[in-house]
Amino acid sequence: MAGPKLKTSIAIVGCGDVGATLAYTLILQPICSEVILVDPKKELLEAQVRDLNDATYRGGSGVKVRAGNHKDAGQADIVVITAGAKQKTGESRLSLLSRNLHILSSIFSAMSPISPHTILLLVANPVDILTYFARKLSGLPESQVLGTGTSLDSARLRGILAQKTEVAPNSIDAYVLGEHGDSQFIAWSSASVGTTPLKLVLGEKLDEEFKVEIASHTRGAAGSIIAAKGCTAYGIGNIAASICKYILFDSRSVRPVSFYQPELGCCLSMPAVVGRKGIVKPMPIELDEHEQAELEKCAYGLRGVIEGAEKELAADEELKKALEEDKGV
Repeated sequence: MAGPKLKTSIAIVGCGDVGATLAYTLILQPICSEVILVDPKKELLEAQVRDLNDATYRGGSGVKVRAGNHKDAGQADIVVITAGAKQKTGESRLSLLSRNLHILSSIFSAMSPISPHTILLLVANPVDILTYFARKLSGLPESQVLGTGTSLDSARLRGILAQKTEVAPNSIDAYVLGEHGDSQFIAWSSASVGTTPLKLVLGEKLDEEFKVEIASHTRGAAGSIIAAKGCTAYGIGNIAASICKYILFDSRSVRPVSFYQPELGCCLSMPAVVGRKGIVKPMPIELDEHEQAELEKCAYGLRGVIEGAEKELAADEELKKALEEDKGV
């Protein structure tokens, strides 16, 4: 009989800019007793562990940081996957797909067998596609596999709308939905400030030009940051840490995260209740006719990419099999 579990652990696979920022956030806002870092670059891994542990010695955090392997990660309460090829300036998230799918496949092969209680949180891009394939590669239930999706985009939306309405960001209830990428859209029809519909707060200011400006801001924010400093880390690190907190604390918070939509045949961001079992339940949202069309258009595009990726993976498998047979001749 297994003894009681005495600690909670979060494994971060990939300790580059985003992974290290997430680990540091988990030290400053302790929600688990142990952070396990996993990375094939051993010198970088050891350096990050030493540097992060230095941040724990001030005495305000009881979090332990250690290096681990993929097998260790597979037994953690939460596995956060930040590993992936870095997005280049001007590169779309979808163009990263081929490289990152191969990285994802190798990660799950190395982690197997994964604890049936583990929650997978995908951060690497293109996050919606990788979340879709992580469901299949991990073997975990649908509800235990999710991606950060448009959580950061929605936070940016709340920030800019807070400025426009002169209220605190946490008083804004508005979502960016769909793909974390070019086809994302804002659910304007349900946006509100407190309990007041946004259209009543902004009045005539909420015209088409305003909507295009705000949508452009939320969609293009990451690209402008990457162009200037080479990556985005602080915003997404904080968002990922918040989602980990919702999971471990079973907070039942409603957030837009990427998870499987059976009626659409892909993973994309919609509001969901997030708790200890991952996606506790989807949270319905009323979309107007235009927004529903945007959602379906987004799903159609993602399905097309998924189908292309599946064909490429099948072709790679056939080539690998043929090479193995050739060796045996």
